[in-house]
Amino acid sequence: MKTIAIIAHDGKKPEMVQFLNGNKEILNSNEIKIIATGTTGSKTEAAGYKVEKLLSGPLGGDAQIAARIAEGLVDMVIFFRDPLDKHPHEPDIFMLMRLCDVHNVPLATNPATAKLIIRGLV
Repeated sequence: MKTIAIIAHDGKKPEMVQFLNGNKEILNSNEIKIIATGTTGSKTEAAGYKVEKLLSGPLGGDAQIAARIAEGLVDMVIFFRDPLDKHPHEPDIFMLMRLCDVHNVPLATNPATAKLIIRGLV
């Protein structure tokens, strides 16, 4: 089973749900487990996906996902970041991105890259 972590900043949550719905066949497979930060997880669940919800990003959800990456429990991260907005939890975001690089975990920060790596699952 592959574990995919999904995160989306507030302005990118609708784009994340649209992306998920465009890849429903792959993501609803019994071979995929989705974990997500709080609100992203709630939106994902409302769109009809089974998801393990962690804390909201600013409350430690990004750090929880980063810890799972360090433990080898995450196979891929899709993180639709809003590069035009300031985020109080920037250190956690950078830590998560750094750990993806350290542990060689694919990280998509936009729909084009996410589409490429998600297609690699089939």
